[in-house]
Amino acid sequence: MRLSALVVAHNEAAQLAECLATLRFADEIVVVLDRTTDRSPAVAEEHGARIVEGTWPIEGDRRSAGIDACRGEWILEVDADERVPPELAKEIDRHLPTAHRGYFLVPFANHIGHRLVRYGWGAYNGVGMKPCLFARGCKTWGRRRVHPRIELSGHRSVLTHPMTHYVYRDVADAIQRLNRYSSLNAEQMREDGTVGTLWPNLRRMLSRFWKSYVARRGYREGAYGLLLGLFAALYPILSYLKARIAEDEKKDTRAR
Repeated sequence: MRLSALVVAHNEAAQLAECLATLRFADEIVVVLDRTTDRSPAVAEEHGARIVEGTWPIEGDRRSAGIDACRGEWILEVDADERVPPELAKEIDRHLPTAHRGYFLVPFANHIGHRLVRYGWGAYNGVGMKPCLFARGCKTWGRRRVHPRIELSGHRSVLTHPMTHYVYRDVADAIQRLNRYSSLNAEQMREDGTVGTLWPNLRRMLSRFWKSYVARRGYREGAYGLLLGLFAALYPILSYLKARIAEDEKKDTRAR
């Protein structure tokens, strides 16, 4: 059973090498580089990866291009800030020869810096599990700029050993990502005509904070949990405000 490891990246030379080093158990490594200007191509070559370079404004298109480039019957999707520990690699090798056609949910061990943060993840920040191991044709990405929806088919299985995920380097990195992702989401909202109104987004602020900090027990992580709760709450309202302001500016320009 041939396994392709797929990494989709943009200017990730600083951490790409560590990611690729954990994928040597796969039959092939495919690295998709989107508008890369750093040493990522050289790093990928050093690790024997097959490289696909291009420009994809839509994340779902970028992911789909990577899947199409893979030759294996099974595909393991890994981001540059993720690592496959030896225990997970062994578990994958053990299950694939007898696996039913479908997908595996892989648990995630999420970190801020080097701190393992177990509680409070979800919504915009991160997830506890992802279907990142799947048979060809059993996972399809939607066409959105950020956080595209996926369609899954086939048999659902769950692995036990977690993927290591370095979500944020530090608080500054978390703030920069919130700004970048909310801008992309605002642009998508404008394209879809789903900017909406203020009050539903204010309610979403409260509900998302409650879900992250209370329901998902972010309070157990101290300051880290509060950080995740605040960012989960800010994401929808920032996306809305950016989209609304851009729409208002567009109307003002037309009125002149």
